[in-house]
Amino acid sequence: MNKTQGQYQALQQKARQICVAHNTTQIRVGSATCEDASGAREVADEFKKNIASSGNASISLHTVGCTGRCSCEPIVSILKPGEKIVIYQNVNREIAHKIFVSHIKEGKIVEEALLSNGSSFSDNTVKTPGKYSIEQQQLAAFPITKEFFDLYEEIPFYNSQSRIALRNTGIINPENFFEYVMHHGFLGLSIVLDQGNPEWVVDQIAISKLRGRGGGGFSTGKKWQFARMNEKKIRYIICNADEGDPGAFMDRSLLESDPYSVIEGMMIGGYAIGAQKGFFYIRAEYPLAIARVQKAIDACRTQGLLGKNILGSDFSFDLEIRLGAGAFVCGEETALIHSIEGERGQPRTRPPYPTTKGLWNKPTIINNVETLANIPAIIAMGANNFNKIGTATSGGTKVFALAGKVKHTGLVEVPMGITLRKIVFDIGGGIPNGKKLKAVQTGGPAGGLIPASMIDTIVDYDNLMAAGSIMGSGGMIVLDEDDCVVDVAKFFIAFTQDESCGKCSPCREGTLRMLEILERITNGKGTLEDIERLERLANLIGKASLCGLGKAAPNPVLSTLKHFHDEYIAHVVHKKCPAKKCTALIRYEIDPTKCVGCTACARVCPVNCIVGERKQVHVIDQERCIKCGSCFKACRFNAVKKS
Repeated sequence: MNKTQGQYQALQQKARQICVAHNTTQIRVGSATCEDASGAREVADEFKKNIASSGNASISLHTVGCTGRCSCEPIVSILKPGEKIVIYQNVNREIAHKIFVSHIKEGKIVEEALLSNGSSFSDNTVKTPGKYSIEQQQLAAFPITKEFFDLYEEIPFYNSQSRIALRNTGIINPENFFEYVMHHGFLGLSIVLDQGNPEWVVDQIAISKLRGRGGGGFSTGKKWQFARMNEKKIRYIICNADEGDPGAFMDRSLLESDPYSVIEGMMIGGYAIGAQKGFFYIRAEYPLAIARVQKAIDACRTQGLLGKNILGSDFSFDLEIRLGAGAFVCGEETALIHSIEGERGQPRTRPPYPTTKGLWNKPTIINNVETLANIPAIIAMGANNFNKIGTATSGGTKVFALAGKVKHTGLVEVPMGITLRKIVFDIGGGIPNGKKLKAVQTGGPAGGLIPASMIDTIVDYDNLMAAGSIMGSGGMIVLDEDDCVVDVAKFFIAFTQDESCGKCSPCREGTLRMLEILERITNGKGTLEDIERLERLANLIGKASLCGLGKAAPNPVLSTLKHFHDEYIAHVVHKKCPAKKCTALIRYEIDPTKCVGCTACARVCPVNCIVGERKQVHVIDQERCIKCGSCFKACRFNAVKKS
């Protein structure tokens, strides 16, 4: 046994001694920004009081990260020795007390609070062991990913996923170093250091077909190889955690729920390219993520996993955190580098690329949070096993923040090659309230809208791009028939225009002109010439902008013009918004056959534009109506029509 193996085994032995459960009943309460905002801390306090009052030393409260089931938080799991896990949703103090008295003390499950109750999935059958997909069967064969499936196999939302990056979320305490070690933490690092060959590591990442999960989808193995080949000896690795897409929270959840996996990924990357220093670049709006990453870094230093001669090897490496001030453009790697260097966060022309001339003009690799979280798993399970999951050009899985008009929102991790239909309907449960699917928006502000007619589109980098969108960092917003695609395009262009760094005129001025045109169209003042001008501008900005963010900014407009051209025509020719979303194009009228003269609409009208005596038909003065919709909401007889 060499020194590295000996030190790692000693670390595992210490973890087993510290984390041994002693046959206790565990109450697991989620702890992340989203969980805390929904009341998880109060729930944990209630369980603490109940445990203390019971005097039962065999019951323990266990803090875990977020499991990603957003609309059901706070989530509480009960794990009794020899029994399957029981998971509760939307727990408050009252329900927590009931769970403790009924389930913990008396052994009676609180049925009405179970997470799996009331799930309206397209196929709402509970999977039985052995009924997994091929990808899930492959993952369950590896200890590093197996426990998640063992625990969550009977919950439809989870057992339809394939978890690698999110393998520890909802299982371990993100602030406990030894719990991470107990769950095969730093196994990948020990294998790498035992090999003693950085080139072998780079080759393994290339074989895995892992592509950057931050948006561009560039081969991670190639990027690492470019940096390693550079003749300069001082090199850096950066974790890009400047997650700025509206509706995206994958990076935040990973950093809050499993920071050690990202740290281990950075250490392996640092070893592979010959870097001795790494930086976390985290947006300042993520205080809990920052605190947990810093605590994890400190714990790694204390346990000898950061600093000199890690695990008895000749590898020395350290990490530090730098905070982003909220500029969206700093998600672009050259702007991010400038920010770390203390300069204004603006992109520069490439080449040279950061792998040649990056941080302080030294070779630098930049990977996002999800990419790095995959690295330890790839090494531990084997690159050839990882690349069997996914497609011929994209190995592994992808995490999406599923949001919008879908029944089951949250973080989902699925194999590359899955269809949008399976994500939206099989995992997300479909569209609520009997509405029809209209489109799926992927890739954040730089992405596009994929219409319902293309719902069987395969999810990978190449197919999403062919459909007029991009993978991006993983935002996925579902739209239904009540959403206006022109208004959605305007929202994203407004965001991009506001966040433009201003360095190049195509992005700075072009997005402003696009926004002005979209505002005219949604205000009922647009023309057919505006549609033509909008398309020309979008194509020009995409070709002439300096950085990738500017080049991709027109995607929401171009995709909606391509797939929903008739809605633009309706706005400019017929002065109608088919989705009845654009306020200026909405008309409220009172149906004389349904109006009973109750005056409810007139009483709530803020501009007194509704006239009519009591028990007589009322009329809306269209010249004075500000289209606020108060009358529409107040009428109990469906007499106010919206068109």
